[in-house]
Amino acid sequence: MPASPSRIAAYRVLLSVTQGEAFAVDLLQGRELEPLSDPDRRLATAIVMGVLRWRGELDYQIEQISGREFGRLDLEVATILRMGVYQIRFLQKVPKPAAVNDSVELVKMARKRSAAGFVNAVLRKCGPPEAHFGDVPVEDLGKEGREAVQRAIPPWLFARWAARRWPQAGYSGPETALRLAWASTRVPPTTLNATAVSGAERTALVEELAREGVSAADCEFGRFALSVRSGNVLSSRAYREGRVAIQDEASQLVAELVSPEPGQRVLDLCAAPGMKAAVLAARMRDGELVASDSSPTRLQTLKRLLTARTPAGIRLHVLRLDATRPLPFRRCFDHILLDAPCSGTGTLARNPEIKWRLRERDIARQGEMQRAMLESALPMLAPGGRLVYATCSLEPEENAQVVDAILREHPEFRRVTDLARDFPNLAPLIDGQGNFRTRPDLHGMDGFCATVLARGD
Repeated sequence: MPASPSRIAAYRVLLSVTQGEAFAVDLLQGRELEPLSDPDRRLATAIVMGVLRWRGELDYQIEQISGREFGRLDLEVATILRMGVYQIRFLQKVPKPAAVNDSVELVKMARKRSAAGFVNAVLRKCGPPEAHFGDVPVEDLGKEGREAVQRAIPPWLFARWAARRWPQAGYSGPETALRLAWASTRVPPTTLNATAVSGAERTALVEELAREGVSAADCEFGRFALSVRSGNVLSSRAYREGRVAIQDEASQLVAELVSPEPGQRVLDLCAAPGMKAAVLAARMRDGELVASDSSPTRLQTLKRLLTARTPAGIRLHVLRLDATRPLPFRRCFDHILLDAPCSGTGTLARNPEIKWRLRERDIARQGEMQRAMLESALPMLAPGGRLVYATCSLEPEENAQVVDAILREHPEFRRVTDLARDFPNLAPLIDGQGNFRTRPDLHGMDGFCATVLARGD
């Protein structure tokens, strides 16, 4: 009997992700899962994301059970074993025989029939579900659980975090590293961007979602953000019609920091897929908004999103630009948002494959690129204007060190340190140097760092 459609789809997605061909969140919304029923789609998604979040621990368990060095396994066999061990140890509602039998069938489907007996033996020896890995505080994990969580992060990244002095919360470096590692294994909250809805329509939207089985409520910080407590928002009419879109709360707050006024001229560099640009447009209502990106494919996505979510009073220009090179504009901008490409270490729960692709040397390389982008953007800022530099990275080489280097070379710019005065509702998210910071282990949202720079007084 062949493997179930959900496990076949999960296997194919994981193989593509592991080979570096795409990101899981994109593949899980693509053609591979389109034919599946809702239950099969949920199981495939749970397997894919769970395997990626816990990959280091799964590899360790496979080595312990099999007595073989994991790196010597064929990619297809390794992927199937990860799937099987994850289902047995983490998905308590999945019967072990189903996980074992389908794994053996997947090996045959992958033309690795000679490994079928090995896979069968490993999975039959695999222990019971890890009940202590449920939705519990990190303090309740115990020694075995803490060790497993640490293995869920590449050793170099855990060591890097453990050696840091963190600007928020009173935890030691090692304890903070553990908390961040634990947060990277959790299913992140689903947050909606409802910029297209305002006033009384917002209350009506929440009621409409409730009638469709989706429970949503205002987020703590984001003025356009709704937190989904339960239900499938993807099947809602509001989502299908584009009145809401999925966007993390911290990502929305970064756009809020730009704080443009109606009638102003605003530049959003690296704007794709366009969610932050939509927040800017909603805040402006009228004026000129330039949204750019270097990727033609991502620009198409940006155009579709902004066309549906830009108020009529906005003069919108979508341009393909390389932000590391001098920008071609003759007029300066009142506000600029540079949400720079980065390592993404603040989004590991949402994009868990990042931690397995990233190398420590990549972080310094990202910092060099980000510095070049800032060098290009700052001359385009009008006197008295403000630029928001942001990343979804937790690493200082991509945040404070980039900004400090720029300010040393450009004394005509300064760091805005009184953000808490301008954004009192965000005061808990602003550190002693005036930087906006969020962390998944502290705030239940992606990890972002943003600094506001001003030209002149």
